[in-house]
Amino acid sequence: MAAIKPLCPLPSPLKQSIPSLIPWISCKPISDFTSSFSAVQSTRQEGDVAASVAFNPSGNFDLSLYDDEDNTPKVPPPMPPTEGRFEVAIDNDIISRLDLTPFHSATGITSPLSVEPKEFLERTIGFTINYAREDPHDPRELSEFPEIRLWFVRLDAAYPWLPVLLDWRAGELARYAAMLVPHQMSMRMGVVFNPEALELFIMKKVFIVYSWLKQHNVPKPRLKAGDMARMLGFGIGDELYDLIDKHPLSPS
Repeated sequence: MAAIKPLCPLPSPLKQSIPSLIPWISCKPISDFTSSFSAVQSTRQEGDVAASVAFNPSGNFDLSLYDDEDNTPKVPPPMPPTEGRFEVAIDNDIISRLDLTPFHSATGITSPLSVEPKEFLERTIGFTINYAREDPHDPRELSEFPEIRLWFVRLDAAYPWLPVLLDWRAGELARYAAMLVPHQMSMRMGVVFNPEALELFIMKKVFIVYSWLKQHNVPKPRLKAGDMARMLGFGIGDELYDLIDKHPLSPS
């Protein structure tokens, strides 16, 4: 059984590795990409955070309960949105009705079978979430509201290959993952994912995205699927793609 091991020293004496479900996936810090996004000011009490080992998409483990360690690097903010990207705007009404019309209107994607990936890979897709909180002092991040997460769950169910088309450098992939994967918010480290849940999410998306890109004859599908995984701190070995190619599935 392979293990996920960070390549950087852990700041805690709890230096256990987290067993990986698959021998072709590795965890490593990716310094060339910014896959996490920073948390805004929060009024949480220290006792509100569960004691658990979690995984940060930058490749670090957050083993402390609180953000009181001065030597912990602070997550930098994401880059500005890609110019000319497809912008999907949603609000409370859209979210409450689980209405995907804004996505269809902004992107022109109305059916999973009618998408040509090339233009979307070049321009990318991003989201503007205009969500009005009932309590203006509610400290939760957008990814912590169940109704917002449910909207993204429906979107992902309809278009499971969508993560590869998102504006990664602007933090859209990390935010999208946060809508679907259990996590905590850290003032210093940003989004801190549950490690096993994140690994399962990444593997599922690699299977889907790699096959989808190949189906549409997109050049270098391994590289693109691998880059997507790397944005969340994981490396995918060629052995996995070899197995997928050896036992392909018919497109549904």
